[in-house]
Amino acid sequence: MKKESSHDTIPDLSKNAATVLEKRYLRRDAEGKVLETPAHMFRRVAETIAAPNKKFDKKTDLKGLADTFYRMMTNFEFLPNSPTLMNAGRQLGQLSACFVLPVGDSMEEIFDAVKFTALIHKSGGGTGFSFSRLRPANDVVSSTTGISSGPLSFMRVFDIATETIKQGGTRRGANMGILRVDHPNIMDFIMCKADQKQLNNFNISVGLTEKFMQAVERDEEYDLINPRDKKVFGRQNARKVFHRIVVQAWENGEPGIIFLDRLNRDNPTPHIGEIESTNPCGEQPLLPYESCNLGSINLGKFVKDGTVDWKKLKTVVHDSVNFLDNVIEANNYPLQQIHDMTHANRKIGLGVMGWADMLILLGVPYNSEEAVKLGKKVMKFINDEGHLASQELGKQRGSFPNFQGSIFDTKGATPMRNATVTTIAPTGTISIISNASSGVEPLFAVSYIRTVMDKNVLVEVNPIFEQIAKERGFYSEALMKKIAEHGTVHDIPEVPEDVRRVFVTAHDITPEDHIQMQAAFQLYTDNAVSKTVNFPNSATMDDVEKAYMLAYESGCKGVTIYRDGSRDEQVLSTGKKEEQQAAVAATPVEDEKKAIKRDRPKALKGWTYQMQTGCGPLYVTVNEDNNGLFELFTTMGKAGGCAASQSEAIGRMVSLAWRSGVQARQVIKQLLGISCHCPSGFGDNRILSCADAVAKAIQAHMVANGYDIDAETATQERGACPDCGGIIEHEGGCCVCRVCGYSECA
Repeated sequence: MKKESSHDTIPDLSKNAATVLEKRYLRRDAEGKVLETPAHMFRRVAETIAAPNKKFDKKTDLKGLADTFYRMMTNFEFLPNSPTLMNAGRQLGQLSACFVLPVGDSMEEIFDAVKFTALIHKSGGGTGFSFSRLRPANDVVSSTTGISSGPLSFMRVFDIATETIKQGGTRRGANMGILRVDHPNIMDFIMCKADQKQLNNFNISVGLTEKFMQAVERDEEYDLINPRDKKVFGRQNARKVFHRIVVQAWENGEPGIIFLDRLNRDNPTPHIGEIESTNPCGEQPLLPYESCNLGSINLGKFVKDGTVDWKKLKTVVHDSVNFLDNVIEANNYPLQQIHDMTHANRKIGLGVMGWADMLILLGVPYNSEEAVKLGKKVMKFINDEGHLASQELGKQRGSFPNFQGSIFDTKGATPMRNATVTTIAPTGTISIISNASSGVEPLFAVSYIRTVMDKNVLVEVNPIFEQIAKERGFYSEALMKKIAEHGTVHDIPEVPEDVRRVFVTAHDITPEDHIQMQAAFQLYTDNAVSKTVNFPNSATMDDVEKAYMLAYESGCKGVTIYRDGSRDEQVLSTGKKEEQQAAVAATPVEDEKKAIKRDRPKALKGWTYQMQTGCGPLYVTVNEDNNGLFELFTTMGKAGGCAASQSEAIGRMVSLAWRSGVQARQVIKQLLGISCHCPSGFGDNRILSCADAVAKAIQAHMVANGYDIDAETATQERGACPDCGGIIEHEGGCCVCRVCGYSECA
């Protein structure tokens, strides 16, 4: 990366970090030309966030403080959440990532919330909601003597509004939808994303109560409560409901679960309100109209001579708390209600990334008792020092306005600037910028293969592993490729045993290891911990249920699980898995010699469908004979080029398959979800590639003409990153691309 001057310098960025910054963060002009370098961006942010200090201390050395913030960021010791990097010092000025809005049980309140959601998404934020106040479907509406449509119907309204804002070309909006487990419509809510065809702009979680979990343990029924009048609406078997949550999570990762009573046990301002919801990734419980400003310390930067550099970590924690408190002042809030509530409680969320890197540098395996013990020690240190830093600011600037009546308001209490200080957030794109492991997750892969747009195959290697391999003399490009193909180093004899021991990946460890680490960090975190508990594809529903119960027993505030391959077409897989997939793909529906190809009649009836792809309009014609689907033709709106020729080839192969007896749903299954570098559209209308467009056209034809099309075929698989085709990781209930920074929840 080019150095700007002797004063404004920045360490070399990784290729992926430079790509992410240029594509998503750096300031541009109206024609899209980049107007600043990464060094300029960090200087812009540092000066903007240092400026509020002048409000509280006229003698503040603003230049010195800005330099401190700049060094902290450009050394990648700390980074704030993405909106702060993008918008600080710019016209929009919206610096928060997460908000929670109330949804009341009246048409006016519901559509006020829809309007507020649109304004937040327009500003680049994500929103969380509880729909638990809404009366159940078919309940009485006294004002009109009609019946209510229930929370799910209104969730669809929010979903459509989000989709519309996204189509306006702004940053992607994301939502969290929560329903209490004692709501009468809870079973419908649990199943609402089963077909993955609706509510695609929502993560969903069930709000569990202690009372419900006790009923699960005792296999008892529990009361369903109508929120309209707080009366018992019916009863449900707790284990039946819990099992349905488990089944759906096993099938596609949703819904997640949050423990509402635990969120409110740690609610610092219970006199102000009850916590009903979290932000889209679940780590930030918030009161209605609250926002939170997040930032993460890169723990991999605090290992010196094989030990944790506690002195340096303390300094960065105190500077980070100052930084995040200043963000509250510098922020341009999308709603006055949010401005007022955020200033009244002044919640910040200081978290970590690079945890897996720290463990590797210390020689500690992620899946060990030593790692869990160290996790508690590190997070206790950050939490304790963070609270001390907030108290120091409280003495200088005053406590947060809602301090009186809060959990801190005790006899002889020390002033407290912030109602909460710590949060463990998913660090998606900022960990790419820092070239660090994400959040408190283990490594996703030691090495992986990436195919770039010109079809060149690149082997990406974890930088710490590459350095160790070169220092120890076992590095070679062939070995790195072999590791990428295997997906793990555990069965690679060329890698020394002590190195294999510490370079564990998300799929090398058990779900129990994941939850124990989450619980370790939760013990000393004010808010919650965002983490994905990974399961192998072979995991059973019983395995998921055991993990949920362990999370409950170990004090977690919520759980998000993902079973490998359950919801998307894996970008990474071991060589053995690829061979198995190839074998399946090569298995004929029937012996080729026995296949009888149908002859083409002189006349066929057909339907033509226009599909909007990233290469232009694609016209797909499906022809039938008396026995059903017979052949398929494609025509590109833009003549010539690879897209036209490849689409023609797809049409010929589909026609041959149909005439040879291959079922249409098998064709759809093979083509659906294939991604290219130039997708088009949004939500249900999103076309990932020309092949995906052909699959969707066939699917639309079958639905329109009464063919039996099973749920598996109808599922839209996510595939590779829709922006660049890169590696997708599941983090905190979101899909994040480690190559270009695409985030499903950002």
